[in-house]
Amino acid sequence: MITALSSVLTVGVTLPVAASEIKIVVNGAAITDYDISKRAAFLKLQHKKGNLTQQARDELTDEALKRQELKRLNLLVSDSEVNDAYIRFATNNKMTLNQLNGVLDKSGVTPQHFKEYIRMQMSWGRALATRNRNQGGTRVSEQDAVQRMLKDGGKKPVSTEYQLQQVIFVVPANNRGILAKRRGEANAMRGRFSGCQATRDIAKGTLDVTVRDLGKFVEQELPPEWSKLVIATPVGQATTILDTDKGVEFLGVCATRQVSDDRVARLVFSQEATAAAGDGKPDASADAVDKKYLEELRSKAKIVTE
Repeated sequence: MITALSSVLTVGVTLPVAASEIKIVVNGAAITDYDISKRAAFLKLQHKKGNLTQQARDELTDEALKRQELKRLNLLVSDSEVNDAYIRFATNNKMTLNQLNGVLDKSGVTPQHFKEYIRMQMSWGRALATRNRNQGGTRVSEQDAVQRMLKDGGKKPVSTEYQLQQVIFVVPANNRGILAKRRGEANAMRGRFSGCQATRDIAKGTLDVTVRDLGKFVEQELPPEWSKLVIATPVGQATTILDTDKGVEFLGVCATRQVSDDRVARLVFSQEATAAAGDGKPDASADAVDKKYLEELRSKAKIVTE
């Protein structure tokens, strides 16, 4: 992942910039030898071994498939999120932005190529989480859940149900420069949040704010990007803000209650089974989902190589 580069960014590698000739076409999207040279330089910067050009071709082909899928799902992260991650990377490696830019330029990678790599890493993680959630991970049937409960003496698992409200400070895709201003407005309103009944009154007079009552979600159904924030937020208060493709958002926790029924039992047991399927190693499970997802995309793709 991104942090794996922390120990190698002081290495300078200069590769010649090749002429921009198309080498691969993925569903109509072109990958040039210039793109390939930048990715090969990036791999060298990571101390990768073997045929770096072929590895670069393979990675960029996979990323083209991922990017097309992410656009279809509307899951590509925003420029502001990428820039924030880029700044954090520089800070974590005790570098200024100018120093990081210089290392990437000198190595033949370029800051823009690295930022697009960051975008793909962040976005694809969301796609995998969404896919796993939609497919229910490892599903437990009603019969299996009943057997499990009988084994536990008839005891049903308990989970927390959240009633949520979504507040969006809209930022148009062609005007992301106002994100900082909108964050300030969102944080100001979040500070005044005192329960879901008053949200629309508080929002009056603020332009381009959308308030939505989302309904109820059991803890196991919460979107992964919001799950920890919602769980950590007391009733009647709002989560911290997040930048999204729609703008700047926070969720209000309207009410919670403990629930225990057959549906909750299946959700809880399915989540446990999904974790167990990875033998306690979430990365192994994620890699398997990633591989299968890419295989499906490849099977339906038209890929032309030189």
